[in-house]
Parts: sequence; structure tokens; C-alpha cells
Amino acid sequence: MNNFAVGLFNIYTKFIMWIPFHFIRLIHLKVFLGHLGECVSISRNVDLRNMKHIYIGNHTIINSGCILDARGGNLSIGNNVDIAQDTFIWTLQHDYNDDSHRGKGANIDIEDYVWIGARSNILPGVLIAKGAVIGTCSVVTKKVEAGSVVVGVPAKKVAERRNSYTYTLNHRMWFD
Repeated sequence: MNNFAVGLFNIYTKFIMWIPFHFIRLIHLKVFLGHLGECVSISRNVDLRNMKHIYIGNHTIINSGCILDARGGNLSIGNNVDIAQDTFIWTLQHDYNDDSHRGKGANIDIEDYVWIGARSNILPGVLIAKGAVIGTCSVVTKKVEAGSVVVGVPAKKVAERRNSYTYTLNHRMWFD
């Protein structure tokens, strides 16, 4: 696709993600995302970049103001994942050691039952394992072990989650 077509598609996507009817957004996303699971809730004003490389599992919630950037690799989000508002997930960043300031990308995998607090940043190449919790305003730069609770900049483990992971997120909305 040339730059003009990409620009038009981005404008179209921003318009669709602004519409206050959840079912209209889901119809659009089913067509353009790499995969969209069942009973997914994606709020208004979520910025989706390179949508064909974004894979979202079942019963996942993505709140408003989030950026899901798959320009540098695949972004896989599992089942029953809760992503709070204003969270930024980046598969692409600049290589600060490159004289030309080139981009450097890597896949991100977020496994089932992960809970990501508001205003967190997830950087390229990260695996967030099953049941992990990312505290509010944390910056995740490396793998987060299953069931770990991490907080801070950079995120560090502070606790272990004790949960059987039997719940199902089911946040359905008409307007948002």
C-alpha cells in the first residue's frame, strides 16, 4: 500500500474507533484485525496500528485511550485479558545505537488472564506470562513471569498472584 492509501485507511480507522456504538466497531475490527475473539470489548478511541498483525483472544477488555502498535511485529493478546485506559503497547521503537535512528521491532505476547494497569507501557520483545499483573504507570522492558505482580519504571516484581484463573471477563456495552 502506498503512503496515501495508508493515510486514508488510518483516517477511516480513527473515525470508526470514534463511533459510540460498540457493535459497529466490532464489525470493522472483525474484518481488519489478524484475529478478534468472542465477547471482546474495545472502547472508543483505541489507536490500532498495523491491524492485520494484532491478534486478540476471547473475553478481552481494552479500554479507551490505548495504543496497540503492531508496526514492528505481531501483537498477541490472550483470553480474559484486561487492559486499562491509556496503556501503550509498542512493537516498534527507535534504535538509540543506530546512527540513522532506524526503527527496531519485535513481537509482544500477552498470555491469558493478564491484568495491565492504567498508563502502563509495554516495550518490544516482551512476553507477559499467564496471570501476571502490571501495576499502574509501569514500564515493562522484559519478560514478566506467570502470576507475577510487577510495578515501577522499569517494572520489577513485588508480589505473586494467587488465583485459580477460573473467571471469565464479560464486559458488554452498547455505547462507549
